[in-house]
Amino acid sequence: MSDPQIRKLALQLSLGEREVLATVELLDSGATLPFIARYRKEATGNLDEVVIARIRDQLNKNRQLEERRDAILQSLAKRELLTADLQAKLQAAETLARLEDIYLPFRPKRKTRATMAKERGLEPLAKRIFAQGHSDLDPEMAALSFVDTEKGVPSTKEALAGARDIMAEWMSEDAQARLRMRGLYQSQAVLRSVAVAGKGEARVAGEAGETSVGIGDAKFRDYQDYSEALARASPHRLLAMLRGARAGALSLHVAPAEEDGLAILEELFVKGSGPASAQVMQAAEDGYRRLLAPSMENETLAAARARAEEKAIEIFSENLRQVLLDPPLGQKCVLAVDPGLRTGCKLAVLDRLGRLQESHVIYPHDTAKRREEAAAVVGAICKTRGIEIIAVGNGTAGRETQAFLQCLLLKPPIMMVNESGASVYSTSEVARQEFPKEDATVRGTVSIGRRLMDPLAELVKIEPKAIGVGQYQHDVDQTALQRALDDVVTSCVNLVGVDVNAASRELLAYVSGLGPKLAEAVVKYRNEHGFFRSRQDLRKVARLGPKAFEQAAGFLRIREGDNPLDGTAVHPESYPLVERMAQDLGVTTRELMQNESLLKKLDPKKYISEKAGAATLQDILEELSRPGRDPRADFEAFSFAYGVEKMEDLKVGMKLPGIVTNVTAFGAFVDIGVHQDGLVHISQLRDGYVKNPTDVVKARQKVTVRVLDVDLQRKRISLSMKKSD
Repeated sequence: MSDPQIRKLALQLSLGEREVLATVELLDSGATLPFIARYRKEATGNLDEVVIARIRDQLNKNRQLEERRDAILQSLAKRELLTADLQAKLQAAETLARLEDIYLPFRPKRKTRATMAKERGLEPLAKRIFAQGHSDLDPEMAALSFVDTEKGVPSTKEALAGARDIMAEWMSEDAQARLRMRGLYQSQAVLRSVAVAGKGEARVAGEAGETSVGIGDAKFRDYQDYSEALARASPHRLLAMLRGARAGALSLHVAPAEEDGLAILEELFVKGSGPASAQVMQAAEDGYRRLLAPSMENETLAAARARAEEKAIEIFSENLRQVLLDPPLGQKCVLAVDPGLRTGCKLAVLDRLGRLQESHVIYPHDTAKRREEAAAVVGAICKTRGIEIIAVGNGTAGRETQAFLQCLLLKPPIMMVNESGASVYSTSEVARQEFPKEDATVRGTVSIGRRLMDPLAELVKIEPKAIGVGQYQHDVDQTALQRALDDVVTSCVNLVGVDVNAASRELLAYVSGLGPKLAEAVVKYRNEHGFFRSRQDLRKVARLGPKAFEQAAGFLRIREGDNPLDGTAVHPESYPLVERMAQDLGVTTRELMQNESLLKKLDPKKYISEKAGAATLQDILEELSRPGRDPRADFEAFSFAYGVEKMEDLKVGMKLPGIVTNVTAFGAFVDIGVHQDGLVHISQLRDGYVKNPTDVVKARQKVTVRVLDVDLQRKRISLSMKKSD
């Protein structure tokens, strides 16, 4: 990449050129975000994954711009339309929109009113009028010589109309006009939403008992007659209106005051007040309404939608990160319960490694006899299998099942588990391969238990969009969403690290440098040759070459292997450095690890080199002090309020424990154990002004809320987290 391109990228992101250049070179060499952020800190100036991702994304945008610029230049040159002035303008274009504006007049186009007028020979007339060279020019007289019945111009009226069509297209395609119009739309446009007649209409209550026609779908009722400045429209409102437009319930329009748009064209193109200028103004009015305004409306709405989608994806990504990094229970014997009423509750017994031992179905919500039978089954399982914790899914009958288990006075604690996506996993190819002899209900129950033991290891088997922590995920750009969510999953997996001898193929696939095919090769080698004894054994895996080893090795853990460093985040390339530290102290590497007194004797400056600077040495020393540590928080048991199991149990003023299930731009949804999440509006998140809900709460956070309102008919619960109330 040339220096000007690096300079441009650095300026766009307000970063240093050296750091940007090093990051770009690493990305181009195939290095992953986690590897660069963790093991190439000296090269990048200690940039984190978020910034590296921004460099990657902006780099891709810049390259797409250059590819489009080259394609345009080649097209113009091929058609012999490329002049030195035009080439200079195209080379100077800093954005794709500006580039397309300059190219627009030269773009091959289908038949338009202007092209048809040109075919009738009216372009010279249009040029003469557009020049407005003489104030006494009479357009009617000038048009006489262009009247030609054979060409389809029977009168001066048709000649002037054709000339105006040509002028209208010139003005609508003028790069300067489009630039200024774009600025007007971005700063002054008003977003208007109205109900579409005949689409999902319903009678709604009006004032004084009157009725009027409105949208039947409650989701869109607030927007059936709505307007606000586009610049102030919140992302979630815009996405809601766009969803209504796609559903055919709403019609959206974006435009500034028409007189402001016409004023721009008048200033740019109308040069006087004579008859010719009047024709130009008439053409400007037509061009604005018919060509320029619709084009700007589409472009402005698309840009606003892109910004709204970006915000929605950002919130979704942050929620996903918190869910994936939810504290793990660890290796415990678990009784997983998938609750149900009519179909019964499914039980799955899991050993400490998450392996299915047995499964049952009980009916605790049926007859008294069946309830007694269910109690006997659960009691026997807890006693004979050494159950250490009971995981109950939070779906239908979840609280009722929890209450039943609590009445049994069992020794193991009972935990409610968010089961979002468990049904998706249960019918997936991954689940069928893992449990070919079990039905979907057993697979889903196993997933509930495993996600308590290690949420990250289990949730990576599920499409991130199915985990249920985002809004409008089906409305946003699916490619951008998938890329962002993949980044989050990859980041979380590599942050925690992966036990190569225990991890599933799905978990290994997210390890830096591996991917699905190499992950499958690792599992195959493990199955054929037994557990890996060292990281160097990874080199024996088919198709796992030096580059993949470099990217993956530091994130793969080998517990109790031949080399104690293989169980840490220290990269094999730094093993000689650690061995040198141990040798300087006269101890073994194993003796050096977790020995704070020995580690304090080391002088980090002594070991600084070009490849291992202060940042890398700090990481190594921290890892040696707590080798293989899990960065996730410690597991804490949580219980909902006793006796509050359904919405009817709620009373205004109640203070209840809850878990944040989803954070949005307008607040947070909280599970308080009644099968319906309550909303803490952004204004109720804390005392004082809140700009961004993610500054206050995170997904999976445990909170205390107060009930503000309960709407049983609409199934809505309003909550508050304010301290002052």
